[in-house]
Amino acid sequence: MRILAIGDIHGCSTALEILLNTVQPQPEDKIITLGDYVDKGPDSKGVLEILLKLHHSGQLIALKGNHEQMMLRARNSSIAEKYWRRSRGDKTLASYSKKQSLMDIPKSHWDFLENSCINFWETETHLFVHASVDPNLPLNQQPEYMLMWGGFEESLPHYSGKTMICGHTVQTSGLPRNLGFAICIDTWVDGSGWLTCLDVNSGEIWQASQQGETRRGCLNQ
Repeated sequence: MRILAIGDIHGCSTALEILLNTVQPQPEDKIITLGDYVDKGPDSKGVLEILLKLHHSGQLIALKGNHEQMMLRARNSSIAEKYWRRSRGDKTLASYSKKQSLMDIPKSHWDFLENSCINFWETETHLFVHASVDPNLPLNQQPEYMLMWGGFEESLPHYSGKTMICGHTVQTSGLPRNLGFAICIDTWVDGSGWLTCLDVNSGEIWQASQQGETRRGCLNQ
């Protein structure tokens, strides 16, 4: 069984489809998506539809990112909605309809974001979060702000000795950043970078771009 982590997707459904076709997940593999499925890119709707199919197969462990958090808050507050739209939520709404209305987002997508996406996941050797962790606290005691908004550059080794796998902090080089005790795989697919999948046990990486390019390699030590 492979444990496959996928970095921030940000509405880039073309790159996600190509990446999955390249990696060819098997039924026994686990896929952990690290959040930020929506905003910035052109097809947040399409990304969520792909993730819903994976979720129904039982393979997907979907984490919630700060952009999903903003989107969910936008339903209940006009101020929160304005803030989300300015944070490129307008691109998400445009992927559903020209009206750019929250009412056009189907219930299944809201349910997935609110009830299926979780704040963290862990194995015996790795911690999976969207942004970062407090190094001195177990995952179930982490401040939500740290999980959703923390900066990778301030990361310190977690007391558990487990390696943190995260996204959120954009790596404009297009390559994952490996600190040994923490690995960031947000490689800027919504810009001029790549969408990254990491096999956390072998260190193998696969990448796809919105332009249809692919490449593969190994995690830099």
